[in-house]
Amino acid sequence: MPVSLRVLATGGTIAGVASSSASSTDYQPAALGIDTLLDAVPALRDVAQVDGRQIAAIDSRNASPEFWKVVGRAVQDALDDPAIDGVVVTHGTDTVEETAWYLHLTLKSNKPVVMVAAMRPASSLSADGPLNLLNAARVAADPRAAGRGVMLVLNHQIFGARGTRKTHTMRPDAFSSVDGVLGQVHDEVIDWTIRSEYPHTMATPFSIDTPLVDVEILMAYTGASPALIDAVRTSGAGGLIWAGSGNGSASDDALVGLRRAASAGLVVVRASRTGDGPVHKQENDVPEAERLLNAGTLNPIQARILLMLALGHGMSAAEAFTKF
Repeated sequence: MPVSLRVLATGGTIAGVASSSASSTDYQPAALGIDTLLDAVPALRDVAQVDGRQIAAIDSRNASPEFWKVVGRAVQDALDDPAIDGVVVTHGTDTVEETAWYLHLTLKSNKPVVMVAAMRPASSLSADGPLNLLNAARVAADPRAAGRGVMLVLNHQIFGARGTRKTHTMRPDAFSSVDGVLGQVHDEVIDWTIRSEYPHTMATPFSIDTPLVDVEILMAYTGASPALIDAVRTSGAGGLIWAGSGNGSASDDALVGLRRAASAGLVVVRASRTGDGPVHKQENDVPEAERLLNAGTLNPIQARILLMLALGHGMSAAEAFTKF
């Protein structure tokens, strides 16, 4: 029996159109519908039976937690359908890493889920979207993709949701992963190399129905005002991610503000703005009420999403950042 995939379209550059085929930056995202995207890749028929559905049409810079839930429910419905073997989600590159990580932590299925995007609009002379979409379908149709959680397929590489980030504004090789790529895909050949050891999908207590508590991010920089920390503390947010310099560092003034916030009940997690490397600091010399948690190898963006879910679920933040 042939593999059956559901392709869910949400907009983004992969569905973008410019006034000139020579333009790759001045274009209208989310201009093309799912049928047009699928028709542009006739080779999809050789990979699987494809059921395409349009669930949103946005520039991903406008994504929101409510949007995550809309996508999550559509993906979960597809995964719950016994006739569907895997799901592909088209998305804009600006925030695809955030949506992928949210889905990675909340979906409940071992079926493959693959996010796909493009750095160049569909109208470009050398659009990368069609081949990315074909490769994403190939990965989603591969039985070996099962149980790996949510993945991203871009520029022939297979990324796991955890640790993946956009690292360039324009190039088609704009993504990288601090955890390493899961594999490569070239034509019909898929070369799997690693598998993440961190819990995801079926192994987390979170779901699409888990409430998302407001969490803010502040970044360290020379001369940063501690007043911003106080503003978050009094804003009603449940948590704060500190994107510190180096190993999650904060100036003496900022540290006073962060500890004051923690003492007032705000959950404060220290991450790093550097883009790579763990934050593992001990604070044994600080009263427990003022201690700051550490994000480990999660970047500030992914640390925020984990904390939003952990607080919404009622899980200890310390436990969340130890497990995930």
